[in-house]
Amino acid sequence: MTFAPPLPDGVQVFERGWLSSNNILLTDADSSTLVDSGYATHADQTLALLEHALTGRTLDRLVNTHLHSDHCGGNAALQARYPNLSTWIPPGLAETIRAWRDDDLSYAPTGQTCPPFAISELLKPGSTQRWGATDWEVHAAPGHDPHSVILFNPEYRLLISADALWQNGFGVVFPELEGLAGFEDVAASLDLIERLNPHTIIPGHGPVFADTPGALQRARKRLESFVRAPDKHARYGAKVLLKFKLQEFGRISRTDFLAWAQSVPYMRSLHGLYGADAPLDIWLAQLLADLAQSGALVAAGELLEDVSA
Repeated sequence: MTFAPPLPDGVQVFERGWLSSNNILLTDADSSTLVDSGYATHADQTLALLEHALTGRTLDRLVNTHLHSDHCGGNAALQARYPNLSTWIPPGLAETIRAWRDDDLSYAPTGQTCPPFAISELLKPGSTQRWGATDWEVHAAPGHDPHSVILFNPEYRLLISADALWQNGFGVVFPELEGLAGFEDVAASLDLIERLNPHTIIPGHGPVFADTPGALQRARKRLESFVRAPDKHARYGAKVLLKFKLQEFGRISRTDFLAWAQSVPYMRSLHGLYGADAPLDIWLAQLLADLAQSGALVAAGELLEDVSA
């Protein structure tokens, strides 16, 4: 059995699975800070977990490591529940969020859900913030997302790694899915984590872990395989998007799910870049067959049903 390493006083992790990111609550005698808010459809669960942990206290601050829907989809609900909440985001998309330009955010292009929210402060790389009686260095960690940051506490050598590093890999490299360079940024972010040399890592998804060298080795091996075969990464990214939405639906008819997938700009773009040797509907059907074969979904006649670990 693998045991999670102990965390400092005032650091609490809500491990959420894969539709929502993990949430990290940082508290001291004077204030409380939540890092990442999960997905929109899980907002009620996020609020329940948070209110149970706060035991009557208010939430003072919300921090987003990056602005993918599974990390900030609960922002609007938290702001409604806590009207004085201060919300911090990395600088890269600040003006886009303020204007809420759907075409320039990832939510509409990926077919995902994220209600509009307000921002209060910018989480600038190179700064140090004091939350939960501990100091947190803010480091830029592009790759999975060009504007993502990671948070490092040098006193305890504790890293909030977002999707830059998981115990067994890292998040889909979204710039590469758009035909832009991203793999070199992933490598640079892994090098940064190695230099920080954390003892304990709180990832964006999955359990807290302490095997940083092993995780880096596995991540670099995975990255090398994607660099050698970008089409492999694109196919993986497409299946992640399909699986994510199927988790949101729970169960849905194959016809309705394929209609949704064919309407999603990201899926059409990926097909154009990497799957044009087959018509879009055939390409999507092949991806669904892969997910079924891996046990990620069950296909019973016309019905598709999500299978979550």
